[in-house]
Amino acid sequence: MSSANPWLQRQRKSDLLETAQRLGLKDVDDLKKVELEQRLDEYLSEHAARFTSDAKLAGYFNSRARIAGSPVKKEVPELKVVRARRHTRAPDEIAATRDDSDEEESGVAQITHAATNALVQTPGRALSLASRIPLPATPADVAHAVDRGTVAVRERVSSLYQESGITETTEKVQESLSSVYSILLAIQAFELYFLRKEVLADRYAFTIPAIKLLHTQDYPVHIPDMFLLLTSSFWSPVLLYVATSVVVPAVFGYFFNLSAANHTHPGRGRARSNQPDYTIDPLTFSIVKALVTFVVYNQGVTFGGLVDELAVARVNSALYGGWKGVVAGAGITGITAIYDAVLKK
Repeated sequence: MSSANPWLQRQRKSDLLETAQRLGLKDVDDLKKVELEQRLDEYLSEHAARFTSDAKLAGYFNSRARIAGSPVKKEVPELKVVRARRHTRAPDEIAATRDDSDEEESGVAQITHAATNALVQTPGRALSLASRIPLPATPADVAHAVDRGTVAVRERVSSLYQESGITETTEKVQESLSSVYSILLAIQAFELYFLRKEVLADRYAFTIPAIKLLHTQDYPVHIPDMFLLLTSSFWSPVLLYVATSVVVPAVFGYFFNLSAANHTHPGRGRARSNQPDYTIDPLTFSIVKALVTFVVYNQGVTFGGLVDELAVARVNSALYGGWKGVVAGAGITGITAIYDAVLKK
C-alpha cells in the first residue's frame, strides 16, 4: 500500500505540481507522481499547523483525519490476527490477507472521502446555482414596479408639457381671441373665403401621381389663377365688397363711437381714462354693415351709378347665404359688442 495520502493520490500531477509550487517546494518538476505525493505528504505532515486553515488543502487534512481516526483501520488487524492464530495460516497467506485488508481499507477510505466531499460540496454548488437563477417576483413587487414606472412616466410627460410652453401659448391665444375684434375678423375671413372662389377661380396646375404603396390615385392639383389680378373681373367685386363691408362701416364706427362718449376729458365730471375702449365702435360697425348690405345687395341701390350691378350679382352669389349671410354675421358681432359692454360695466 502506498504511504501517500488518498486525497493526493486522486489529484493529477499538474495539480500536485501547482500545489507544490504554491507551498514553496523546489526541485519537484522531475519527480514522478508517486514521489511527488510522498514529498507533499511529508511536507504537509511536518507543517500541518501552518496549512490546516488553507481551504485548498481541506481535502488533504480531512482525508488524513479520517485515516487517523477510522475504526475500521483499528479493527481489521485485530480480526486478522485472531483468525490467523486459530487457523495457523502460513506467513505468506497472512501477508496476502493483510494486503487485501489494506486494499479494502484504502477503497473504503476513498469511497468515504468521495461521499463526504459530495455532501460538503453539493450544498455549496446548489446555493451558488440558486443564487444565479432569478426568482419570480411577488405580486407586491410587481405592483410596486408598475407604480414606480407609472409615476416616472407621469412626471416625464408633465415635464415635457411644461417645457413645451403649450400652456403659455394657449393662454396667449385665448387672450387674443377673447375680444369683439377677433370675432369680427373671424366673420370677415369666413366671407372672404367664399368670395375668393368667385374672383380668383381655381385652375388646373399639375397632378400628383398615384402611389401603389399607399393605395392612392392620381390627384389633380388646382391653384388660384393669379392672372385674374390684372383684370377688372377681380377688382370690381372685391372693391365693392371692401367698400360695403369694411370701409363704410369702419368710417361710421370711428366717428359714431359710443364707447368714446363714455370717457370725459380731464377736469370734467368724474375722472376717467381718456382712451376709449375701441377706436372703431364694433356695435356701430355692425349696424352700418348690415344696413349697407341690405340696401345694396337686396334693394339694388347703385348710388347714382357708382355701384356696378354685375359686381353686386357676383358678390351676392359668392357669399355664403348671399346678403342674408352678411346681415347674420353683422348681427352676431353687434350682439357680441353689447355683451362685451355689459361685462365691462
